[in-house]
Amino acid sequence: MEDNEKKVRSTKKRAELGPNQRLRQRTAVLIIVILVIGFGAALIRLSFLTLVQGSSLQESAVSQMLRDTTINAKRGTIYDTNGKVLAESASAWQVVLSPINFKDDKQREAAASGLSEILGVDYQNVLEKTQQKSYYVVVKRKIEVEARDQVMALMDKLSKEYDCDGVIQLLDDYKRYYPKEELASCVIGFTGADEQGLEGVEFKYDDYLAGTPGRIVTAGDARGTNMPFQYEQNIEAEDGNNIYLTIDETIQSICEKYMAQGIEENNVKNRAVCIAMDVNTGAILAMVTANGYNLNDPYTLPQETQQKINELPEKEREKAEGEALSAMWRNKAVADTYMPGSVFKMCTASMALEEGKVNDETNFACGGSYVVDDKTINCHALGGHGNQNFTQAICNSCNPAFIQIGQLVGMNKFRDYYRGFGFAEKSGIDLPGEADDSFWPEGTMSMVDLAVASFGQNFSITPISMITACAAVSNGGYVLQPYVVSKITDAKGNVIKNVEKKVKRQVISKETSDKLNEILGYNTETAGATAGYVAGYKVAGKTGTSEKIGVEEPVSGFGKDYIASFCGYAPADDPQIAMLVFFDTPDGGAYYGSQVSSPVFINIMTEVLPYLEIKTDYKEEDLAFIDVSAGDYTGLSLEEAKKAVENDGFTCTVKGSGDKVLSQLPAVASKLSPGGSIVLYTDEESRTEKVTVPNFLENTASYVNQVAAGYDLNVNFDGAVSSGGLAVAQDIPEGTEVAPGTVITVTFEASTDTGFND
Repeated sequence: MEDNEKKVRSTKKRAELGPNQRLRQRTAVLIIVILVIGFGAALIRLSFLTLVQGSSLQESAVSQMLRDTTINAKRGTIYDTNGKVLAESASAWQVVLSPINFKDDKQREAAASGLSEILGVDYQNVLEKTQQKSYYVVVKRKIEVEARDQVMALMDKLSKEYDCDGVIQLLDDYKRYYPKEELASCVIGFTGADEQGLEGVEFKYDDYLAGTPGRIVTAGDARGTNMPFQYEQNIEAEDGNNIYLTIDETIQSICEKYMAQGIEENNVKNRAVCIAMDVNTGAILAMVTANGYNLNDPYTLPQETQQKINELPEKEREKAEGEALSAMWRNKAVADTYMPGSVFKMCTASMALEEGKVNDETNFACGGSYVVDDKTINCHALGGHGNQNFTQAICNSCNPAFIQIGQLVGMNKFRDYYRGFGFAEKSGIDLPGEADDSFWPEGTMSMVDLAVASFGQNFSITPISMITACAAVSNGGYVLQPYVVSKITDAKGNVIKNVEKKVKRQVISKETSDKLNEILGYNTETAGATAGYVAGYKVAGKTGTSEKIGVEEPVSGFGKDYIASFCGYAPADDPQIAMLVFFDTPDGGAYYGSQVSSPVFINIMTEVLPYLEIKTDYKEEDLAFIDVSAGDYTGLSLEEAKKAVENDGFTCTVKGSGDKVLSQLPAVASKLSPGGSIVLYTDEESRTEKVTVPNFLENTASYVNQVAAGYDLNVNFDGAVSSGGLAVAQDIPEGTEVAPGTVITVTFEASTDTGFND
């Protein structure tokens, strides 16, 4: 009993804890809970950082420790087809500061003052860069030799006068340079400040040209300051690949020369285009959008254009300048469309021949106009051509005849051939910005539409598609893909890509092609200068004059704006080269293709065909203007010399009273016209005689020859002599005193003062 009472009392004592004990107990429990939660949260956070964010945190840490600086790769060189440099990256330099090495503000100010003056940069900006805690800060890129030498002199000055070394570095860099400046500007294009291609081949082939940049990886310390250079790792850049164009610099230069001249002489308002193509491969030998721009200074507009922009309200200038630059850079040969006009008749004629709808005997009547669905369509010959066969219809460029030819072909077949020649698709040329054609949608073409389409009106195509179709007409009917890049090599010269010709389809047969070559060759031979005749060569071609439809305010003085064009090829019996020449909105004395474009075509081809060593085939009337070489008649007796001169086809003039030839003019091997005058000197006194050079300019070759003979002078003919050409230059000016027999080189150009069949 007693024992039970003790147990009860003991239990009550344990149960009845005091306030302090209870507080301590609760505190202990709370601490345990806090510790469990805290360590648990830390463990969870640690696990999250390690397992989930571990890799990203590691990358962040590395990025804070390392500085990665890009080393520019040398951009590849662009060559013409013969290996002449058209674009290259020349050596330049970057100016880099290591501001951590400055000891005081005096050094910083001296460096900032010198660099700002040499490099033309803001002093305050450079001074701020000198105060950074870094071993690598770029001040300016792409400086050239003169500025580099001045920076090196500044480095010496800082070392000697301020005891300041290791604060400026010159690192290798590159600057894009175009040695031919404006040549093929709309084909080559240019690069931006970071050497990225922005236009033309530079843009289209940027991935090949750019190369792979290198890197300088620099370690940083705990304060974020770059470590010294022994903690750097250099990864060398890989130079870009080289591009070889199909463009021939010589042919391109000839084309640009005469296109610029044509623009000036015909007061052309909206630029001009010339494309030369190898008809058997599709390679572009020349592509001109005249006038071009200086690739070394592509953001400078022509003075006249800039002056007009400066006259605008200030808020409109920026937009106008941007539009003007875009227009200047635009490759009109690829990015613009135009109505081809009568040059398209070679395609319409091909369709009709291929379909068997016409032959040599097919006749077409022309009374000066033709009515289709109550719509009267006029011929350029308002009096009409009367009855004419197929060949005559082409040579007359008769619109009523071609309306009838188009009707014979039919609407559906016409559309099929339009597609077959490649007009309905992009040519695929390896240049940016090629435009689409504009033709009547399926099912919307009317008979009137077919009528005007048959002579190249009311639809639009690109110049590149027209020259491609012309090549197909001439080469046996094969539509080729045009291209401007022939091959790509790496920096060591290894070929990594060769571009071969690509045949898309055969649109007409060889028989049809041969027949068109014959007819178009006959057209040129009979029409002469109005149809692209070049002395000594069989040329085939067609003129074109198209009205620009939809122009609200014509800018020419003719009441309407026109495009004057000529499309032809040579030789007609073995085509090698095709050429399209067109001028957009001439505003001079004429607007017909035969008067504006044909003379330019002749002038270009007169130089290009001999350069390409195309075989000659002179007509008898041309032979009078083919220069021959003078023989050597010195040392012979007078009688022997006179006989030798006559045997060589020259006339002989004797000066002096001796019986032996002491000297002669022209000199041995000099070029002069057949029948020219050889002056034989038989004593010293006679060599003092002089004649005065007359004015040969603005005269035909025949007249120049007659005048020269009257003055006892000789002529060396140059340029478009037999194509209705007129003398435009003589190498010895009028009024100069020269010895008898002297050879005067007279240059001729095709005249625009001719008739037309457009």
